[in-house]
Amino acid sequence: MPAPTDRPAATYQAHFHRRWNHLRDPHVRALAWLLDAPDLLDPEAPEWRGRIASTGTVDEVTGRWLAALDSDPSALHSWLDIKPFTRLGRYAENLMAFYLRHQGTLVAHGVQVRAGKNETIGEFDFLLRKGGALVHWEFATKLYLLEASGNGRHADYFVGPNLADTLGAKVRKIMDRQLSLSQHPAAKLHLPEPVAQAQALVKGWLFYHGKTPLPAIPAGVSSGHCRGFWCAQEELQWVAGEHFAVLPRLGWLAPAKVPIGQALGRRAVREMIAGHFQTATTPLLIALLAQGDGCMLEVDRGFVVPDDWHSRAERRVVQPG
Repeated sequence: MPAPTDRPAATYQAHFHRRWNHLRDPHVRALAWLLDAPDLLDPEAPEWRGRIASTGTVDEVTGRWLAALDSDPSALHSWLDIKPFTRLGRYAENLMAFYLRHQGTLVAHGVQVRAGKNETIGEFDFLLRKGGALVHWEFATKLYLLEASGNGRHADYFVGPNLADTLGAKVRKIMDRQLSLSQHPAAKLHLPEPVAQAQALVKGWLFYHGKTPLPAIPAGVSSGHCRGFWCAQEELQWVAGEHFAVLPRLGWLAPAKVPIGQALGRRAVREMIAGHFQTATTPLLIALLAQGDGCMLEVDRGFVVPDDWHSRAERRVVQPG
C-alpha cells in the first residue's frame, strides 16, 4: 500500500483550523464543521435537479454566535442530551436542529409519519420556513470508504466502515423515497400546509485506500469534499506520522484538536489498535496530528480496518442489499 504522505497542499483540515481553532468545546466545533464543511453532494450538479440544499458560507454573524456559544456551551449541551450510545447521525441532526432553531427557520424536527399504529412510513428530518414557504430538508452525515477494486466512478463502491450501506444506496434512498414523503397521504396529516420544496443536505467524509489525493469520483459528488485515507491493520506501518489520536464516534465530524499530553506515539497507537481488533471488528478512525498553538491539530485522518475488511467490502459491493 502506498503511504499516505503526499497530502494536498491545501487540506480541509488546514482551512478548518485557520477559521475555527479558537473554538474549544468539541460540540461547538462539530457544529462549526457541519456549517462550514463542503457539501458531500454538489448542489449545482445537474443530476440532482435542484434537490440538494446547502448551508452556504458561514457569515460573520454566525461566526460570532459560535464563539459566544463556545464560551458558554451549556445550552447546546442540554439540547444535545448525549447518552452513552448516541448515534453519530442523530448527534449531527440535533446539532443542526439547534442551529436552525437559533436561525428562526425551524418549524419541526424529527416528525414521524405513521399509517395506523404499527406502520412507520418515514420521518421529516426538518420542516423549515423559508421565504414564507414550508420546506422539507432531509439531512444525512455519512462517512464512506472507497472499496479498493473500484475506481471511484460509481457511488456503490463507497462503503460504510461497518459495511451497513453504500453511498449509492443512501443517495437512491434519499432521492427516490425520502424526498417524496410529503406526497404520501399519511404525511399530509402532519403538515400545517403543503411542502413547497424538498431537498437533501448531505455532509460527510470520503476515504481512499492509501494516499488521499482525489481519484475519479461519482457524478454529482462535490469535488471539494472532505477526504481521508483507509488502510488495513497490517498496512498500518506505512502510515506516516509520529503523533496520533483514536477518535471517538462523536468526534468523527470536525478535524481533531487534542491536548498535547493526550496524543499517542506510533507504538502506543499500534498497541491500542491491535488490542481493539483482538475482540472487535469495528473500524477505528485515527487522526494524524501536528503541534499547533498549545495543542495537537489533525492534519490527516484515516480508518484502520480489520485485515479481512476489503474482501467483505468487495462482497458488499457485488451483492448490494
